[in-house]
Amino acid sequence: MTDKGTSDTGANSMWGGRFAAGPDAIMEAINASIGFDQRLAAQDIRGSRAHAAMLAVTGIISDTDAQAIGEGLLTVLSEIEGGAFKFRTDLEDIHMNVEARLKEIIGEPAGRLHTARSRNDQVALDFRLWVRDQTDAVIAGLDLLIRAFLAQAEKGADWVMPGFTHLQTAQPVTWGHHMMAYVEMLGRDMGRFQDARIRMNESPLGAAALAGTSFPIDREMTAQELGFDRPMANSLDAVADRDFALEFLSAASICAMHLSRFAEELVIWSSAQFRFARLSDRFSTGSSIMPQKRNPDAAELLRAKLGRILGATVALFTIMKGLPLTYSKDMQEDKEQVFDAADNLILSLAAMEGMVRDLTANVPVLEAAAASGFSTATDLADWLVRELGLPFRDAHHVTGTLVAMAEKKGVDLPELTLAEMQSVHPGIRDDVFAVLGVHNSVRSRQSYGGTAPDQVRSQIARWKEKLA
Repeated sequence: MTDKGTSDTGANSMWGGRFAAGPDAIMEAINASIGFDQRLAAQDIRGSRAHAAMLAVTGIISDTDAQAIGEGLLTVLSEIEGGAFKFRTDLEDIHMNVEARLKEIIGEPAGRLHTARSRNDQVALDFRLWVRDQTDAVIAGLDLLIRAFLAQAEKGADWVMPGFTHLQTAQPVTWGHHMMAYVEMLGRDMGRFQDARIRMNESPLGAAALAGTSFPIDREMTAQELGFDRPMANSLDAVADRDFALEFLSAASICAMHLSRFAEELVIWSSAQFRFARLSDRFSTGSSIMPQKRNPDAAELLRAKLGRILGATVALFTIMKGLPLTYSKDMQEDKEQVFDAADNLILSLAAMEGMVRDLTANVPVLEAAAASGFSTATDLADWLVRELGLPFRDAHHVTGTLVAMAEKKGVDLPELTLAEMQSVHPGIRDDVFAVLGVHNSVRSRQSYGGTAPDQVRSQIARWKEKLA
């Protein structure tokens, strides 16, 4: 994908008359990108058909030539999709492979396709179209995954489980509230991809090599035909910009991080030590030597995907960071890691959706765990403030003393007697026990965004309306 101007034709003749000899075999190997950029075939042909149609409308080429080009390109696309197309390394990239085959099919008119165009704006267009397509696929995948979490949240709006800080029991929460936390994260991910799509939706086609073209082209026409909002306003920026790919990778990295966090929870929850939840057989594997094992391999693999996606992000930032305007061959290295990151993110979203939909909560174990570890200590402190008027710091001290007393006795807070509690603070009354149950605790968290089942259901309804 090299700057070649706008008049490239032929095999080695595609380089024009400047070079007498063909490239060295090593140079050919390092220079060729067809091994990976053939994935841009559909986008390349779509862009070329739009370009040819515009050239005819503006009178730059004849209607007859444009029709032959358009039909010939559809034939090429059919051959590629059917697996009959023979990609050639000596033709370097997808653009020259398509154009060479087009010439074999329709003859001389194929040479007119590249009028008023360079491989610089051509690859910028193809890559932008491809990333836009992947962005749409990611948004669709996120929509399905959010709906899976909503289904879990709705099912378990009343199920009590421990909420953790430092992976230590902190306060009781509901299963539904925990699921809705991921709905919020994934919703922000969706917003990032939607925002990135708006910014990437400008067409670089017509910028030519870097300075625009002297031909009377209609860039608005090609932009509209290809579904863009407008043409890019600066020809230098049009061929040099890869922000759209960087934004895609940045959003993908954050999204993969969120998936990795829940994957880690699935690994923990499905362990024999926790038994909070069970992954379905579809997303578990056995051991080659230990017949009792059910390994959460899918979750573990998802947990690792961030490494690849974040690595791709760092790689592309590193490639782009020192490039002067406009095009440099370094930018041929912009695609493979984006292809890999997109593939892995879309696969990860689908796998996570399946795991979430199949996930079975162990409700009795969750409730028992929620009641352990003095999880209602904050409720006791709040009661002392609310009912006895203690300053919170004093209430915190009284509660801490009672926790130490319960810990010494080997019991939980609700199992202390009223007399034992009054030995620490004589104002404590019998109605304190009403706030020490985990269900009472979660029901009391009625602040907006809190874990109370009513609040959870309200957030579920809000998200259902938003997705609709």
